[in-house]
Amino acid sequence: MSEHKNKIDQQPVQDLRSAIALLESIDGEFVSTDVAVDPHAELSGVYRYVGAGGTCQRPTRKGPAMMFNTIKGFPGVRVVTGLMSTRQRVGYLLNCAPEKLGFLLKESVSKAIAPVVVGKEDAVCQEVVHFATDPDFDLRTLLPAPTNTEEDAGPYFTMGMCYASDPETKQSDITIHRLCIQSRDELSMWLTPGRHIDAFREKAERLGQALPISISIGVDPAIEIAACFEPPTTPLGFNELSIAGALRGKPVELVNCVSINERAIAHAEIVIEGELLPNVRVREDQNTNTGKAMPEFPGYTGEAKAALPVIKVKAVTYRKHPILQTTLGPSGEHVSMAGIPTEASILDMIERAMPGRVLNVHAHTSGGGKLLAVLQFRKASPVDEGRQRQAALLAFAAFSELKHVILVDEDVDIFDTDDILWAMQTRYQGDVDTIFIPGVRCHPLDPSQVPEYSPSILQQGTSCKTIFDCTVPFHLKASFERSKFKDVDVRKFLPDFK
Repeated sequence: MSEHKNKIDQQPVQDLRSAIALLESIDGEFVSTDVAVDPHAELSGVYRYVGAGGTCQRPTRKGPAMMFNTIKGFPGVRVVTGLMSTRQRVGYLLNCAPEKLGFLLKESVSKAIAPVVVGKEDAVCQEVVHFATDPDFDLRTLLPAPTNTEEDAGPYFTMGMCYASDPETKQSDITIHRLCIQSRDELSMWLTPGRHIDAFREKAERLGQALPISISIGVDPAIEIAACFEPPTTPLGFNELSIAGALRGKPVELVNCVSINERAIAHAEIVIEGELLPNVRVREDQNTNTGKAMPEFPGYTGEAKAALPVIKVKAVTYRKHPILQTTLGPSGEHVSMAGIPTEASILDMIERAMPGRVLNVHAHTSGGGKLLAVLQFRKASPVDEGRQRQAALLAFAAFSELKHVILVDEDVDIFDTDDILWAMQTRYQGDVDTIFIPGVRCHPLDPSQVPEYSPSILQQGTSCKTIFDCTVPFHLKASFERSKFKDVDVRKFLPDFK
């Protein structure tokens, strides 16, 4: 990270465009094309090869972020993807060593800076305004929302920062949900159970009210990372925009919407304003009848939902020559956005319970940043034996959607899969080092969580959570010391070695 530190200091990131400018200044982190691309499946098909990574079907790879400058049927709008598809790139964007990102986010929660509201004159997101009452208004021709595959339920906005407020307390929340275009002025919205905006929606629905909601697309990556925090780290009423404020050392700027009583991110590229309608539901694939929704983080295409809440769009505003930001569902970008806040939550809970024992946490790519965590645990004395498993239990409590925990010692690099698997091959015996916790609610997108898969699963969405203890028993540590190589200055032999 140090080789780019001066560049980062000279180019502070405050919105999407400054984030892109930063990445353009770093070799190998950003590419663009002027070749016309179809947003229907082709755009995602291209980026799958260029840099999607994550749980995408192979061949894929970790690669640069990519800008598509020419979108078929949408002159004047560009599309960018993959800004956070690698941990290294998130490190550049947040000015932090990649292995320390979990600690950075953990500290930011405790140093929260509340957002502020600015006037319309300072809100570049409202340079151009389209009201849905205009007879020519049509989301389908206004914005190039991509489809990830040819069997998606429809075009999706996958990087929309959804912002809404409790209809009674007025406390606000921001989060990311899949949003499918259903008509000229309607979006379906899938809210996984437990999300705060869903709690707001349910309360408004009980009151017979629509819930105003803004969807800001193309923002400072610090906001996108912060929006992925979940309880218990950020309980109901905690505005995650304040974490983004802490990451940048200044408050996120909001602006009053033009058509609804809600606020949006002032420096967003695009804002969709609307209302979640009470007691209105729509079948997600009503326009395609594919039975499929879109590719999700585990690497599979999710099923289309039969009855989803509907957002009635009231207006769309955007910057001149806007950039629509999108992500591939199973890409490494999801790992960064979901996984790093997960790491922060686990670090926070375990550090409070047993200070100094968990040295680091990695929400692994193979679990999409949600299903698998690797914990680096230090046993300092005989009484620490067994506490590593207690740390794993705390990790499950810190993040309810976590399915598997792998425990390793302090000499294992948790960001190197080969090293993790080496520990499993040489410091793990399945019959004594595997701990099963069956019948626990997990993430609904794991396709193995169905009764047909295992007789232990009584209801879809529950799982057998598992701890793989790949740590050496404390009394045997002397027999498991790694081979020690001589420390040398490699640059004496290879001056350009990094």
